[in-house]
Amino acid sequence: MSAHSNPFRFALLTSVAGVLLAGCAVDLTPEGVGGPDVDAPTQPAADAGGSDAEPVTTTSNQQGTNNDFFFTYWKDGGWVTMTQPSQPLASDDGAGHYGVSWTSGTYNFVGGKGWDVGSSNRTIHYDCGSWATGNSNAYLTVYGWTTEPLVEYYIVDSWGSWRPPGGEAAGQVTTDGGTYDLYRMTRVNAPNITGVNQDFEQYWSVRTTKRAAPTGDVQVTFANHESAWAAQGWSLGAHDYQVLATEVFNPASTGASSCTIW
Repeated sequence: MSAHSNPFRFALLTSVAGVLLAGCAVDLTPEGVGGPDVDAPTQPAADAGGSDAEPVTTTSNQQGTNNDFFFTYWKDGGWVTMTQPSQPLASDDGAGHYGVSWTSGTYNFVGGKGWDVGSSNRTIHYDCGSWATGNSNAYLTVYGWTTEPLVEYYIVDSWGSWRPPGGEAAGQVTTDGGTYDLYRMTRVNAPNITGVNQDFEQYWSVRTTKRAAPTGDVQVTFANHESAWAAQGWSLGAHDYQVLATEVFNPASTGASSCTIW
């Protein structure tokens, strides 16, 4: 599953239920974990030249690699399809592309693409040709984890019917053409990437005005957010995975996203 062979991910896949985000009634199980419906992505055979290659479709909980990028897919219910480029890559596809489509219902899903090991110095580039949330609670975010200390982080550029995470901002940072509010949330005895329930912190940077059409070469300079968190006394640890993610949670209406990262 994981490109960096983290055994904790496998243990967590069979043990995680929905958990409650502090301060709001939102089910936010740590992403990249899932339930018993784990299987391999559907990947039809393709000609060596890629001209007849078919996309890779994922509909159940897993992590892995696609065209040298790490990906994660997790849901606790509902109908969600994640699509990635064929392998071998067709000439008109971007290796970092992923698309997500979802239907109405009550569930939590997160899926995205990026790197199995994050970096404090990485500038994430992305282009979302489609970001259509309908009436869903959904958001577009740079998402990842660190260990020692164990931290789950979000850098949110756009959202649907609800602006996360709730509560009062601790400060702001201006970067990459926008201003972000800073939030810190404490999770108590909650599931996480270690496979053992424990307390940990969530760090959030949430744009004050969402990107309604996050197209072109959108940049997220991670170091600027980390510096802003550090100025509040919030420290990150050693990086685990780091992705651009689409998250959808109840009540979810029909929607879709189509993004490419590099």
